[in-house]
Amino acid sequence: MADLSTTRHASLSRGASRNGSFRPSPGSIPDAPGVYKFRDADRRVIYVGKAKSLRSRLSSYFADPTGLHPRTRQMVSTAADVEWTVVTTEVEALQLEYNWIKEFDPRFNVRYRDDKSYPVLAVTLNEEFPRPHVYRGPRKKGVRYFGPYAHAWAIRETLDLLLRVFPARTCSNGVFRRHKQIGRPCLLGYIDKCAAPCVGEVSPERHREIVEQLCDFLAGRTESMVRDLEREMTAASESLDFERAARLRDDIAALRRAMEKQAVVFSDGTDADVVAFAHDELEAAVQVFHVRGGRVRGQRGWVVDRDEAPEETTGTDAVRAQLVEQFLAQFYGEQAELAAQAEGSGPPVPREVLVPALPDDADAVAEWLSGLRGSKVRLRVPQRGDKRALAETVERNAKEALTQHKLRRASDLTSRSAALNELQDLLGLDTAPLRIECVDISHIQGSDVVASLVVFEDGIPRKSEYRRFAIKEAAEKGDVASIAEVVRRRFARYLAEAEGAETSDTTDAPEPPDPKQRKFAYPPNLLVVDGAGPQATAAADVLGDLGITDIAVIGLAKRLEEVWLPADEFPVILPRTADALYLLQRVRDEAHRFAIRYHRDKRAKRVRASELDAVPGLGKARKAALIKHFGSVKKLKQARVDDIADVKGFGRTTAETVYAALHGTPQDKDGQQ
Repeated sequence: MADLSTTRHASLSRGASRNGSFRPSPGSIPDAPGVYKFRDADRRVIYVGKAKSLRSRLSSYFADPTGLHPRTRQMVSTAADVEWTVVTTEVEALQLEYNWIKEFDPRFNVRYRDDKSYPVLAVTLNEEFPRPHVYRGPRKKGVRYFGPYAHAWAIRETLDLLLRVFPARTCSNGVFRRHKQIGRPCLLGYIDKCAAPCVGEVSPERHREIVEQLCDFLAGRTESMVRDLEREMTAASESLDFERAARLRDDIAALRRAMEKQAVVFSDGTDADVVAFAHDELEAAVQVFHVRGGRVRGQRGWVVDRDEAPEETTGTDAVRAQLVEQFLAQFYGEQAELAAQAEGSGPPVPREVLVPALPDDADAVAEWLSGLRGSKVRLRVPQRGDKRALAETVERNAKEALTQHKLRRASDLTSRSAALNELQDLLGLDTAPLRIECVDISHIQGSDVVASLVVFEDGIPRKSEYRRFAIKEAAEKGDVASIAEVVRRRFARYLAEAEGAETSDTTDAPEPPDPKQRKFAYPPNLLVVDGAGPQATAAADVLGDLGITDIAVIGLAKRLEEVWLPADEFPVILPRTADALYLLQRVRDEAHRFAIRYHRDKRAKRVRASELDAVPGLGKARKAALIKHFGSVKKLKQARVDDIADVKGFGRTTAETVYAALHGTPQDKDGQQ
């Protein structure tokens, strides 16, 4: 980002009335393009936006509040501070807005996160024997991805058809090694749906060629492959090799069945994303159809709360244009990051993006998308023909998604509100616990003691604020002492960061403390600990020692699902059918899941590190240096002798010893085993 001006801000002292009294003087706001941030009284960024004219946009937020969109009105009433940064061009503003939304995760910004985890077909080209498999999760380098698909079974069904023609291995690395050791292929090898590289039926080079052909087919080179197979079938028939001709005929039929599963929408091989919206006053649904090579390769959908700038609230086209701008910036910014993580995954943006309305700065958006792709991207509204028909189909899907969401959410909101109100009544709280934190301890007979802290806001998990702790001083003293240590560490950080924010508010510093370093600055209304009376009392005692008196503490015992209040002799028994008990169970179970996951990861790392114990002359410090440098024993095994020798404290001889111990054979000077 070039030529950004110094951020200016107008602030409101803590405890002051939030009725717009922090409004900056219009004359102090530059009449230039830029990006702005609203913060609340706890210094958290709650909204990020951009504007062609900062003066015009920011002034519109402080007009008559009754004329604002409900979500915008709530944001302005919650805010205690506004800041802005001037940029040179609208493209820079787009990039800076995306970066800040990703960095701060503002609660009032629309976030186009998937309502579910869409599966993709991943092909591990970074392995000696690549394999296609169903995958969900972050992108990795050296892996090629196809999709997303709506259902995992759709991937498996398509892959099962294609394995007849492209018999790549699909087994896990553990199964591959086991069959390599026993010298027999698996069932897929016997029925010709795997080339059986595990037993040497094909060379690594030939297997990689098979996998690359599969990737080419999935990438859209379908018709050319079918034509090549038809020519081979004809040649085999003419040479009287009828067995091979029959095999090729069946292969062609399998490919055509796989192709039929992807609807043909354009005959000209169009490479495009088709985007459509459906919205009401408060929410919007977006659907995206990914068209590659003229076929619909994938589909995604989201439902989000609407986020409107105050001067853009009139007219359906204006609403759609704003939704389009927000969606394109976030979605393709995220796609570009995923593409950077996964080498060879293709460009993050297609050649063409079809939308229901063009944003005001359509040229700037198109320029930014072209920069992400590395070549020109067309952003346009389809007017007629097949593309218009497909856009209408996508819009119908968006309307259906919004209808279904509203039916589900009506029930969900009712139950969550009932649960929070029940908790308030049953526990005698002053207010409903809109923010709940829960602490759980995990260990095996006192070893590898860890803890988790999960956060629920409005009855919904806020996973970005989950934390995990490695227990230090209290590891040998039991769960009660461990709970006390976690609570002390969490709320000592809270007090330190709150004090730092107060100090920042009373100084002339142009920029508040780095929010990335303020991980604990937002306190809960209710703290839940996994356990009975002793655990709850220990947590409450720690809060009392720290001088914190406005956070309620309870313990939830697993055996009879009893709720324990600190220092009480008897528990509170919530009705078994109460929404409040169900919510507490969800919070506790989520903390338990998160703690167990951390404990397993930590124990697995320790077990993997023990593989280095067999290396002669390798002490604790050198083992730690290897794990720190490579990240894991698995990655260390993939390293060459020269790579190991580059680690500080290692020479060539020691590196060769480590390599030989991990592989059972030395590596020669040319890198061959």
